Order: sequence, then C-alpha cells, then structure tokens
Amino acid sequence: MRDKSLPNCLVRNTNIPEELGRICYLMSDKTGTLTQNEMVFKKLHLGSVAFASDSMEEVVQGLRNHFTAGPTIGNLSDQLTRQIRRTTNERMADAVLAIAICHNVTPMTETYSNPGSIDVPGGGSKEAMAMIYTSLSQPQTACLLLQKVEYDLVHKHSLYFGVTSSPDEVALVSWTATVGVTLVFRDLHRMRLRLPNDSFVEYEILNLFPFSSESKRMGIIVRDYSSKRIIFYVKGADTVMSSLVSYVDWLEDEAGNLAREGLRTLVVASRTLTEEQYSDFAQRYHSAKMSLTDRVEKMQSVVATLETNLEVLCLTGVEDKLQDGVRPALEALRNAGIRVWMLTGDKLETAACIAKSSRLVSRDTPMYIFKSVSGRMEAHLELNAFRKRCDHALLLTGTSMETCLRFYEHEFVELARQSPAVVVCRCSPTQKTQIVTLLRYHTKARVAAIGDGGNDVGMIQASDLGLGLLGKEGRQASLASDFSLAQFKHVTQLLLVHGRNCYKNTAALALFVIHRGTSRRTVPWCGQPGSDNRPHTSNSTQDHYLHNQPLDLCMSYDIVRIPKPKQ
Repeated sequence: MRDKSLPNCLVRNTNIPEELGRICYLMSDKTGTLTQNEMVFKKLHLGSVAFASDSMEEVVQGLRNHFTAGPTIGNLSDQLTRQIRRTTNERMADAVLAIAICHNVTPMTETYSNPGSIDVPGGGSKEAMAMIYTSLSQPQTACLLLQKVEYDLVHKHSLYFGVTSSPDEVALVSWTATVGVTLVFRDLHRMRLRLPNDSFVEYEILNLFPFSSESKRMGIIVRDYSSKRIIFYVKGADTVMSSLVSYVDWLEDEAGNLAREGLRTLVVASRTLTEEQYSDFAQRYHSAKMSLTDRVEKMQSVVATLETNLEVLCLTGVEDKLQDGVRPALEALRNAGIRVWMLTGDKLETAACIAKSSRLVSRDTPMYIFKSVSGRMEAHLELNAFRKRCDHALLLTGTSMETCLRFYEHEFVELARQSPAVVVCRCSPTQKTQIVTLLRYHTKARVAAIGDGGNDVGMIQASDLGLGLLGKEGRQASLASDFSLAQFKHVTQLLLVHGRNCYKNTAALALFVIHRGTSRRTVPWCGQPGSDNRPHTSNSTQDHYLHNQPLDLCMSYDIVRIPKPKQ
C-alpha cells in the first residue's frame, strides 16, 4: 500500500527503514530544495541608476530609443578608446546585450513539433527551406528569408527558453526578451538576437566557459559578424567578480542591498579583445586542451589571463520563491528535535533572509554572524565569542568554516551542534560532503541530507539517510538517494510518521525474535524433553501461522493506522 500524502515517493533502499526514526540532523540545500527554483527577474542595477519590476517600461523605452536613433552594438567604437561619457541608454543597451549573450540557453518554440505551421515564404516548411538553400548563392535574399522565419517565430508563436542546466539563465534570457532583445537562434557556433528596432545582430561563438560550483562564474567569447569586434563576457558571484573587475565603489554595497531583499545576485562584466590578443589566447588555450596532464588546471590558468580589468556592466537581482509548505515543515522538524542545517552557495545576506522567511530560524531566535576568519588566532577569538552565544542560530561562510576546521575541528563541531540552526553560505559541494562526514564522526548521531541537484550528490551519499528531490536541475540527486521525494514538505510525513512507525516496528520485531528464540530454547528447563519428535513440516507450519504471519499482517496494514495530515 502507498501513502497518498507522499505522491511520487520512491524507496530506493529497503535496508535502512528504521533509520528514518533516528535522524538527529538534517542537512538541506536551498535552491530547488527549500525554494521552487523558478527564477523571476526583479532588478537591474547600472551603478548610477536601478530598475525594478515597476520601472521596466523605462528600460523598454530606453532600448528602443537607443537602437532606433543610434547605431547597433556592431557599429559602436571600441569601449577602451571611447573618451566621452556614455549615456544611460548606452550603458543600458550594453548591459542587456551582455545578459542576452552570456549564457548557455537554447531557444525553443512550440511549433518545432509542427514546422509546417510556421508562416514562411513558399507556403510550407519544405518549400521555405528549399528556397533558402537555393538562395545561398544570393546572401542578401537568404538573410531576408531567415529573418522572416525568425520574425514569425517570435511574434506569431510561443517562444520559450528551456534547454539549459540553470533556471537563473532562463530567467535572465526571458527578461531580455520582454524588454526587446530576444534570442531567436543558437547553436554551437553562432547565435542571433532580435533588437527592439526589429533588426537582427549575429555573433560567432568562439569559446564558451561553462559555470561551475568551484569557479562560481561563466564566460563566453563572441565575434560580431558585422563589426568583427571580439568581446569577452563574464558573469558570476560578486565575491568572485570583485577581484576580476576594475574597481567600482558601488558594487559591494548594492550587491549587499539586493541580497538583503532575498535576491540572487550576479555581476556581469566584459572586455574587448583585439585580434592579436585573441589569437594568442586561442593558441595557448588549444595547447592546454591538448595537454595529457593537469588539463583542467592549465585551461583554467589560461582563461584567468583574460579575466583581468573587466568592465562592470550591471548587477542583476533574481528572486526564487519558497516552496509551499516549507515553513510548517521546518517548524515541525524543529519541534521534533531535529536540527536543520542549510548549506547554500548564495551570499550571506541572501542566506540570512531565506533562513528567516522560511522559519528555519524561528522569530524569537537571534542570529550570530560568524566573522570572516583566515588564520588560527582569528578563528580562536571568534569561536570564543560564539561560545557565549550557543543558543543563537549560527551563520557563517564556507571559507570561515574551512579555516575553523583546519585548526579547531573538534571545538567547532561541538559548538555548532549546540546551535538551534546553522546556515553555511558560499558553500561548495566538497564542503557540503565534509560537513556531513565530520558531523557523523564527532556526534555519532544519524545525519540525513536532502538536495535536488548534482552538486548535492556527494552530501547525500555521505549521509546515513539520503533524500533526493525531483528538481529542475536533473535526476542526479534522486537517483543517488535512499528515498526520492517530490517536495520538501513531504519530509515531515516521511520522518515523523513513517520513521517513527518503522523504528517502533523494528524494535517490536527484535523483541519478538528474542521472545520466540527464548521460549523455544527454555522448553527443556520446564520439565519437558529436549527433543521434538514432530515432523519438520509441523514445525514450519507452527512458525508460519503462530509467529511470522501475525507480524506480517501487522506490518502490512500499519499504514492504514497513519493519521491523515491536517490541512
């Protein structure tokens, strides 16, 4: 029988059901686990001016004026040699174009399943393709036909962006489409954008450097087909980008302001390359790719030579709403005595905002922000300061935690386990696994871990009980877990109801086995002969009907006695 309150629940490991009722610590990811992982673009900050959701019409009008009155990005002069101060519309156009280019998103349309329904010259898709191919000897005609097809895709059919591994990128690219800069085509070698003045600009993709949890950034090098300009775009976390970009006094403060609103922040920057600079980079990057030893490290070192003196274009803020039922679920776990730790890669301010709004930290519990430490003495002083506030929720960065573990591993774990809640921000997948391993080793308690992405697999496999969610980042976490769930709120039903029943039933089974063995072995001491002359089949029948079957029936129908959750 199945519990109807746990839809899409899948048990992948039937050897540890009793562990569900012995959990003391729950390690949880944030994005996609506590939140919906459905990103919505909220703010664009250019340094001197910011645009929120209620002022996006100004962005649309500014882009329309820029691309209608002035030249497109392909005809702009080199930014490094520009001596005059750029206007707000110019900086806005550069920022929006950078967001529309620096990603790994492929546009899709609902008409792909029925290409013949697209209104293109020639009356049908086959005729249109034949017309385009036969006109390749006339580039201008072919370009016009392709633009006509793309115009129909954008205006007459539903265009969406779904082929990517990051919901953040989908939110950013979808937002650029709403303000007039639409990605209409992309493959491995080129991409085409439609501008607000209904013109098209095309770029050649020279190199793509995907996002990783370790680097916390991604980059792309493109060449504008019309102007032949080569531009290197980079976007990433502000803590990483601050050391790569030219100094601007507003970046750190504004990133903190957006994070305090609960928004996920990204810094977008760029750098213009000459043909000589790119040729030199391409040669060194190719040599690194062909290396047989330390290939990844050599490739990263070559890319790092370009990531210097980048020009900050904008700062973006994206909102990720909480899942339904997260607040009562966390409160129920806290009331049951289970300590919940949130391990996230977000900024400290964003993590603090989510911890409060999700009720991971109760309203009457103060938060202690662990200062950034880099040495033994700093770690010692900060641990002593926290020792007096162990009843506070602990909030620290992954770097500070790693420093404390390097010098005071046992002391840090003992203090952290006394805190009602722990939030580790800017935490890498390796650090997540390390936290689970150390907590199991030092506390000897049962530790569960829950996540939804590939970066949570190590943490899930290192725990006593792995819980995986079917998220938008793939099925890696679900496949690596012991129990697969649909939403975080189902954890309470799994641990507090089924976990308790499994633990009680396992204890009853153990007592039953001990009682059965004891009763059968103490017969000689009750004055009865020590040998049993009954046939073997008679003994088997007695064991089945008097011992095994009653227990099997009780366990089979135990789920019927589960109370329905209150709505």
